[in-house]
Amino acid sequence: MSKIAASARIHPLAVVEDGAEIGENVVVGPFSHVGSRVVLKDGVELSSHAVVAGNTQIGRNCRIFPMAVIGGVSQSLHEAGEDSSLIVGDNCTMREGVTMNCGTVGGGGKTVVGSNCLFLANSHVAHDCQLGSDIIMSNNVMLAGHVHVGDKAILGGGCAVHQFTRIGRQAFIGGLSAVNYDVIPYGMLNGNPGILGGLNVVGMTRSGVERATIHTVRRAYKQIFEGAGNVRNNAAAIRDDYADCKEVMEILDFIAADSERALSSPFRSKS
Repeated sequence: MSKIAASARIHPLAVVEDGAEIGENVVVGPFSHVGSRVVLKDGVELSSHAVVAGNTQIGRNCRIFPMAVIGGVSQSLHEAGEDSSLIVGDNCTMREGVTMNCGTVGGGGKTVVGSNCLFLANSHVAHDCQLGSDIIMSNNVMLAGHVHVGDKAILGGGCAVHQFTRIGRQAFIGGLSAVNYDVIPYGMLNGNPGILGGLNVVGMTRSGVERATIHTVRRAYKQIFEGAGNVRNNAAAIRDDYADCKEVMEILDFIAADSERALSSPFRSKS
């Protein structure tokens, strides 16, 4: 049996399968389809022709626009119908044609999206991706499987992100870029292939990072990517010098962490 709150408004031309959980003040528009294992938290709004399928939980006050398919089976070649899930946080907007897939057993079984994210038309979140909060994905952005995206990252229209790639917090990816390698927190990447072109100073300023701190991060960036050694050795060598700057330490920790991918760099041979 479905659990449907009394205040929910479900159009008579919508399909809500038995077993779905529908919260208070949820709106399900005409020709939308809600699967039997779906949970729609309070205030969710599905426009017409939206599909929420699979073992999927949609957080409070999310909006899902026409032709979006949220919680579909992964497109992994190893998909064999195992149980997996998709969890979306609160206050996210998924515009027309957005697709988000459930996870795979081989990738942990779960795709996770944080809160306050904006997904513009036809953007795609593949299986086992792990996304933070306050992320913007512009039109036609494509995330392959197992991608990690940090809080407040912005991905420009039409960019493509290789599987297992990490994009750090508050990074900025230019439109039509090919993201083949990890992008440091606060990094700015453009081009195909993507080249690290400095720091997202505008984003840092807008989020309240002080000017003096930005200059400190810039100095560390130059030491990391323009120093005599390779990137990881350069980063390790300056760690003690920047122990009091959390933004620099975030970059250094990101570089030191294990990853399936190399690091994006202004100089490909040094990553």
